[in-house]
Amino acid sequence: MNAPAWLTARPVAHRALHDAARGVIENTPSAVDAALAHGFAIEVDIQLSADGEAMVFHDDTLERLTTATGPAPALTAAQFKATALRGTDDRTMTLPELLARVAGRVPLIIELKSQFDGNRAVAERAAVDLAGYAGPAALMSFDPDLVEAVRHLAPRIPRGITMEHAYDDPEWDMLSAATKFAWGNLLHFPRTRPDFIAHYVKELPSAPVALARRSFALPLLTWTVRTAEDRATAARHADQMIFEGFVP
Repeated sequence: MNAPAWLTARPVAHRALHDAARGVIENTPSAVDAALAHGFAIEVDIQLSADGEAMVFHDDTLERLTTATGPAPALTAAQFKATALRGTDDRTMTLPELLARVAGRVPLIIELKSQFDGNRAVAERAAVDLAGYAGPAALMSFDPDLVEAVRHLAPRIPRGITMEHAYDDPEWDMLSAATKFAWGNLLHFPRTRPDFIAHYVKELPSAPVALARRSFALPLLTWTVRTAEDRATAARHADQMIFEGFVP
């Protein structure tokens, strides 16, 4: 397994160190700068623009974070740049812009967003963009297909599976019961071979995760840590937390 010590050495700022009340919006340059100032590792999300650029943006749709409406993947990179984000003068970054901004100063943990349709293009783009990056960076995804793609496209980059156990939130209704069971029990492991796990904090401890950790010495990150109870769970059961809403 490829699990360097930097993966768990520092708390990880979820979507960088954002605080909307102060005009610091998730996944933006200002949030990245705030995390850098504190020395935290940074977790961000990327998805592809309509013209194939990796954009640092979480949502499938534009309404929550921007003044526009509609599906986020329908925008070109230039249109992403031209679209105002709510509550800030920042604009959406490309992955290369993020890499240039961080410049190896703290670890980056980059989540590959997925439509769960078998399309692996975002993994391909991330592998290309990271090929010349000298700083510490890892890729992870909820989608085992994307984790498997990273395994083959960029085997030197640490790869993680982001997961829950029950997948009982309505956002997972598109998954069959069999898929939920397989993912929650890491049955994809022979093909994905993750170097680390990022697990939902409210479902720890997890027997399948504990077994994988014992068998393969996999580091465990846990998300999203927001409360004192979450922090206590993370301290008991995980190697590091992915946090938001406070400064550890």
